[in-house]
Amino acid sequence: MCIRDSILTKFTFVLLLVTPILAEWNTRDYIRREHSLTKPYQGSGMSVPYWDFLGSTIVTTNYVRLTPDLQSKAGAIWNTAPCHTRNWELQVQFKVHGRGKDLFGDGFAIWYVRDRMQPGPVFGSKDYYYGLAIILDTYSNHNGAHNHQHPYISAMINNGTLHYDHDRDGTHTQLAGCEAKFRNYNHDTHISIVYKDDTLIVSTDLEGKNAWKECLRVENVLLPTGYYYGASATTGDLSDNHDIVAIKMYELDLLETQNKEEDRSHIIPSAASFEAPRERIEDEKPAMSGVKTFLWMMCIAIVVIVLVVLAIMWYQKRQETFRKRLY
Repeated sequence: MCIRDSILTKFTFVLLLVTPILAEWNTRDYIRREHSLTKPYQGSGMSVPYWDFLGSTIVTTNYVRLTPDLQSKAGAIWNTAPCHTRNWELQVQFKVHGRGKDLFGDGFAIWYVRDRMQPGPVFGSKDYYYGLAIILDTYSNHNGAHNHQHPYISAMINNGTLHYDHDRDGTHTQLAGCEAKFRNYNHDTHISIVYKDDTLIVSTDLEGKNAWKECLRVENVLLPTGYYYGASATTGDLSDNHDIVAIKMYELDLLETQNKEEDRSHIIPSAASFEAPRERIEDEKPAMSGVKTFLWMMCIAIVVIVLVVLAIMWYQKRQETFRKRLY
């Protein structure tokens, strides 16, 4: 009896130790395959189950490349299944790299939006969208005073009426953001996007430590169900490789305070707060450099000299004609 009690006690002790671990892992038990992209990517032929592609996107055995390290490219990958989960987490393993050391761009965006497969000017996807964009911007287009460095991660909610001002890096419409150096790493880089109980949390693991570092947290964010996940990237005069290695979507449990019967499919995307607005100041026209000024002045001088020479030649010819008349 004593031996049996001892074994029972040890089993109970082990169970108590394991239970918190299982509870911690519980949110990872509900991976949704129809919203996930993992290796091996290809199904039958060149198709990938549940995913469509746009533009310059290519699929390899190790990654899905949205854009190569070439100028003026745009590509995208879009989930074919709408998400009807109210609380979710999207984990994306990615790699941004290229030959440029000081100049590179432009970056990529992760989407949860109403309209899929719509190319456009916002990192390869349409402007005036409905839904959520998480933007990983590698190049600063802002020529005036800037309060953060790049690369930069930001979140934007759009109800179809807001314009993403690419020339101002979207700073006038972003919810929040953080600086994040995620380019040209040899190890894996990850981003986590959690939407739970109307709270948006974006975290990163950029140092290969298998630990999330919170980038931004915004409460009172309303997103409807039935939207689509996607990722898109673009290059302009500057370029980079923008690679998606894996996408994993997890369904998170509803909280006791959430109404399970609520229909959220018709909610208009919105957020109760944005970053403090800044006045939109146009950039001052840059002053000409010394070389440009010298060349400009030299051109003016040449034009003046040519005009003077022509005037002298015209005057001399007129005088010669006048003399011939006298004789």
